[in-house]
Amino acid sequence: MPTPPLHMQRIDFDPVQRISAVRESSGVTTILTPFGVPATLLTRYEDIKKALSDPAVFANGGLPGDPPGPSTVSVLDRSAARTGNLLVMNPPEHQVLRRMLTPAFTVHRMKKLKPRIAEIVESHLDAMEQRRPPVDLVSSFALPIPSLVICELLGVPYRDRESFQQRTVRQLDISVGADERFALQMEGREYMRSLVSNVRSAPGEDILGMLVRDHGNELTDDEVVGVAGLLLLAGHETTSNMLSLGTLALLQRPDQLVAVREDPTAIAPAVEELLRYLSIVHSGSPRITTTDVDIAGTLIPAGQLVVMSLPSGNRDPQFVDAPDELDIHRGAPGHLAFGHGIHHCLGAPLARLEMQIAFPALLRRFPELALAEPFSGIDFRPFNLVYGLRSLQVTW
Repeated sequence: MPTPPLHMQRIDFDPVQRISAVRESSGVTTILTPFGVPATLLTRYEDIKKALSDPAVFANGGLPGDPPGPSTVSVLDRSAARTGNLLVMNPPEHQVLRRMLTPAFTVHRMKKLKPRIAEIVESHLDAMEQRRPPVDLVSSFALPIPSLVICELLGVPYRDRESFQQRTVRQLDISVGADERFALQMEGREYMRSLVSNVRSAPGEDILGMLVRDHGNELTDDEVVGVAGLLLLAGHETTSNMLSLGTLALLQRPDQLVAVREDPTAIAPAVEELLRYLSIVHSGSPRITTTDVDIAGTLIPAGQLVVMSLPSGNRDPQFVDAPDELDIHRGAPGHLAFGHGIHHCLGAPLARLEMQIAFPALLRRFPELALAEPFSGIDFRPFNLVYGLRSLQVTW
């Protein structure tokens, strides 16, 4: 089995010691991406914030797992596959498209979703309670809840969840061949294209309908397809892994678990600290330097691929005290789990709301929740661009 690149290497919840050593010495090192391309890795909190704050110098260079280009895929095809994907766009096109989406993800809009999200959470807890433990928390709780929420928000049929979930898992797995991953990406776009075609003729009240109704003359079908595909992928894959991995982290710390279960004021800061501590997105999109730039005394030349380790930045002792400890009471304001700058996660308000509802609801429903398998046997996903668990057996 190959080894993941340095910025993806973890031992359970923690980045490997080697990346901490880089952060404490030069702060910058050279790595090889999964496709053999050298890149400069940034590991310090302030350096990462600086890079993410300056898209003019650190321009978007592609998706985190993009190869230089599978041999069977043309440059034109790769470019078309990225159309409408905010993660790989640069100003000013990025801001134009993001402004169209921002109204759908305001805190005010998310608050209106709170009763429906709570209803979805309770229905899945009911289903869990009716089964006899052990139960896989990933497939019964962590994955279906954000999947159903984003399907309803976007206007994607929930009956299609199994196919898009399976496709996403392999698409984000860097151990899968580049050609296959590209084929999966194109398959996802074709699926979304069929939905967009239907929405064009009868737009509803969901996000797809809003885009077509309010911006249909400004956006091509390819752009709507790209936007919707990104929202579908990010909307279920990230939150689901936070729910499962976050539950596992709390189960290892019973006193903090009790606080999340019993104290309503502890929930919001707990979610922020879990986001910081777990940092499930390893790096976000890589950047390309547009000019020579000095980072921590290291000269990075123009045209260099740059990768930023979000877990390392969030574990920087210059950012928080005792960074390798989970402390749900600190709240960790300013963490990098959602990125920073113009590409700060658009769906962050939704993800926060889902976690603030789901974690305490799960722990209140099952106050005796416990692992039903040895910790040493838990199946992490070391090659996935979004870190998490394949499964988590629990009992109560």
